[in-house]
Amino acid sequence: MALQSNLLNFAYMLTSNRDDAYDLLQDTTLKALDNEDKYHTNTNFKGWVFTIMRNIFINGCRRSAHVAAPTEAGDNLFNLNLPQDSGFDAPEGAVTISEINDAIATLPPEYREPFAMHIAGYKYEEIADKMGVPLGTIKSRIFFARKKLQRLFADYR
Repeated sequence: MALQSNLLNFAYMLTSNRDDAYDLLQDTTLKALDNEDKYHTNTNFKGWVFTIMRNIFINGCRRSAHVAAPTEAGDNLFNLNLPQDSGFDAPEGAVTISEINDAIATLPPEYREPFAMHIAGYKYEEIADKMGVPLGTIKSRIFFARKKLQRLFADYR
């Protein structure tokens, strides 16, 4: 409990928001109390608690990055997540799903298949196992497929 003010300062430095800092402090305190049996007596307690806080913060950032954007029912969803200053004043200025699918279809099969599996939600390891190809090769192929698609749609930016 003596570290609460130090932890709050660190939480505020991480979050830059007072309410989020208090939430992070509370989560850290609860996690430290729940896992006090995992603390080894000859280790730095302050470092242990600060590491817990940092890990909770990082996991929260990762989790929020994976949260899907809300969608609305309708046919014209391709501009839904564009920022207001994107330069697209009308839907005609955006890439359609069929154009994206056509571009993906132009990729060679060794790039198209792992890329399609990746955007379908498969993890790199699952793709590598299913295709019988090393993990690094799968990552490279997906990277090169992305780069090719970025070049194809560079004029839409």
